[in-house]
Amino acid sequence: MSVLAIIENWEGEFKKTSFEVLHYGKRISNEIGQELIALTFGANNPERLEGYGASRIINVSNLKFETTTNNNLAKISAELITENEASHIVISNTITGKTIAPLLTSNLNCGLISNAIEHPKTHTPLTVKCKGFSSKAHITYESENQQNIISIVPNSIGLIEKNDEKSEVLNINQKSNLTNEKMKILHREKSNEKISLADAEIVISAGRGLKDPENWGMIEELAELLNAGTACSKPVSDMGWRPHSEHVGQTGLAINPDLYIAIGISGAIQHLAGVNSSKNIVVINTDPEAPFFKAANYGIVGDAFVVVPKLIAALKNFKN
Repeated sequence: MSVLAIIENWEGEFKKTSFEVLHYGKRISNEIGQELIALTFGANNPERLEGYGASRIINVSNLKFETTTNNNLAKISAELITENEASHIVISNTITGKTIAPLLTSNLNCGLISNAIEHPKTHTPLTVKCKGFSSKAHITYESENQQNIISIVPNSIGLIEKNDEKSEVLNINQKSNLTNEKMKILHREKSNEKISLADAEIVISAGRGLKDPENWGMIEELAELLNAGTACSKPVSDMGWRPHSEHVGQTGLAINPDLYIAIGISGAIQHLAGVNSSKNIVVINTDPEAPFFKAANYGIVGDAFVVVPKLIAALKNFKN
């Protein structure tokens, strides 16, 4: 028996989310006394996963996450999970992960616990605390299945410290027949964001209060000073001011940064659903009655075009 962690990569490179999944899987493997296996596809350097607890790293080198359909990723993963007799399968709750997880559940006829934000409380039965109701509540799920998939919310678990342990690295070619699907991946639009929102510990977000897309320069400058990701509200992405990849909220990305700074965003419930798991929220808005202030840890009632330049100047002075 084993614990198997499906490790996502982006164009062959690993990010913080990748190592979070390993950390989560390692703790389970320690608690139940089973080896940890890491599974990835098309990694440029699978050896980068060494030192995080996996005894074996399996890299399906002739396939990539970006060009393989979710059905085929799930099919091949299910075959390797069965081959390695995995009782626990861990995957990140990214867009790809949350699509693969239910497909895997169907292929394996096993349990699925999604949106996990803590390590399992018990293993017999499997009991895990998760986010629910668009992050408005915490739910504890229990599964009595012998085999379970757990998808974890990015940036909610933390990282294990790397050690000097070596792993057996296996680069294999996928040999089984791929599913002949009617739907094919024709094109992927790459996000130009410097820091992935799923990995970002600080996120600077702005809304219609910025009045014009040309005013986003100060948001990007502030983000660069804080080594932060940039995000936006739904109306902003709908108007084409910012790419849809930056839209956070109920119908966009759900994020969990250590610090979320909302500038010129009123804080409608749909937006809050995607950001209310942030550990600290700072709101800058001219309207003292904006709903966002009720969810904020800190608030500034003021004009973004006055407050943000002063914040940028203060940060520059501090860094100097």
